[in-house]
Parts: sequence; C-alpha cells; structure tokens
Amino acid sequence: MEEIRNDGCGVSGCPCGAKLARALILAAGLVLGGFFPGYYYYQAKMNANSVTVKGLAETEVKADLAIWSLQFVATGNDLAEIQSRMEKQAQMIVDFLNRHKFAKDEITLGPIITNDLLANPYQNAAETGNRRFILTQTVELQTEKVDAVAAALSAANELIAKGIVFSQDYGGGSRASFLFTRLNEIKPQMLEEATRNARKAAFEFAKSSGSRVGKIRRASQGVFSVLPKVDAANINESSQIEKKVRVVSTVEYWLQ
Repeated sequence: MEEIRNDGCGVSGCPCGAKLARALILAAGLVLGGFFPGYYYYQAKMNANSVTVKGLAETEVKADLAIWSLQFVATGNDLAEIQSRMEKQAQMIVDFLNRHKFAKDEITLGPIITNDLLANPYQNAAETGNRRFILTQTVELQTEKVDAVAAALSAANELIAKGIVFSQDYGGGSRASFLFTRLNEIKPQMLEEATRNARKAAFEFAKSSGSRVGKIRRASQGVFSVLPKVDAANINESSQIEKKVRVVSTVEYWLQ
C-alpha cells in the first residue's frame, strides 16, 4: 500500500523538518537583529548623559598701534605747477606731524598718482575746465603713540586752513585706525576665565537636575572678537582707542 503523506508528517526524508529549522533560524535572527541595535541605542543614550554650556569672558584693552593715512589731492592744467604744490603740501603735513613729536621713521610718503582726464577717450575736453590733471598722494603715520595721534587728529584742521584738500574718494581723506595687536598675550587667561564660567553654568544645571558634573567631553574655544568699549550704533571699533575683547567658549561636560 502506498504511504500517504501530509504537511504534518514525521516520515523520514520529509522536507517539513528542514523548513521548520530554517524558520526557527530566521526568527532567531530577527529577534537578535532587533535586540542588539536597541541595546546599543540604549547605551548611546546613556553615554550621552551630558550638558553643553557656554562661558563668556571679556576684558578691556587699549589700542597699542595707530595708523593714520592722510591722502590729499591737487588739481590744475599745469602738471609741473601741481607737482610742485603737492611737494610743498606733503612737507607741510610732515612738519605738522613732527611738531606733534612723531619721528621721521614713523612717517612714510607714498608716490604721487597722476590722473589725466584727457587720457580718457570718453572725456569731453570742455568738461575738464581748469583741472585736467588730478594728483593724489598719501602721507602715512604708523606709531605706537596712540594718545598723541588722538591729539593730532583734533588739530588737523590747521592743515585744511593752509589749503590742503583731503581726498573724499573711498579709502582716502584723513583716516586714523587704532589697533590692538597683543591679542595672543591675553588669550590664555581669557580662555581660562571662559572655561571657568562655563563650569559654573554646568554646576548650576547639575544642581537643578540632581546630577554631578564630570569631566569635559568636548570643548570649543570660540572666536575672539575685538569690539568698541561702548556698544552703540555706527561706532567703528578701529576708530576707538579703548576697546574690549570677548570670547565665548562652548564646553560639554559629562553628568554623573
């Protein structure tokens, strides 16, 4: 008699046992595949038990370098006459700076730049009038005597009274910049203060959350900014002698 088999048979050689084994292996794989990622995700969340805080440090500084550019201009139709006039005016500016106790090696005379309006093919000769040539020159002062520069700036009107015309072009005229160049000297103590203030903020957070502050996980020192001493609109930092330096450090601490 022929043996009758069905899907639930236990006859030797039946493929049902192999199917069952494969199903069990697949199920176990799915269980383990779900368990391990979940486990590591849980561990990562636990390891991320930290707080990120910012610490601010500010200090007041004084500019230690002044750069004063005095760009003046003369116009006319006689090039030789204009050049002679420019040389006399440059000497007037140098004499003015000498009277304010600035040394010769602190003063630099730039070259005379000549602009011939008739060299422009689109320039109408009739429009030039009596100013075909425009000559420009710059006298630059670079000194550490920042207070003396501030005093000389307030007296510079006497140069205008002598007929010197300062250029109104972009970057021209009489412009003084006061710079602070010793930033690297104050960086270490400012970073120390910023980190200390960040840790205080972390302690306040930990106190409210019932935690304890652990070691630093990561830190970023931030950017040092040199700003005017007084915050106000339309104040350019480089035009002020008194300044303040600011840095904000971002620190992440472990919480225990």
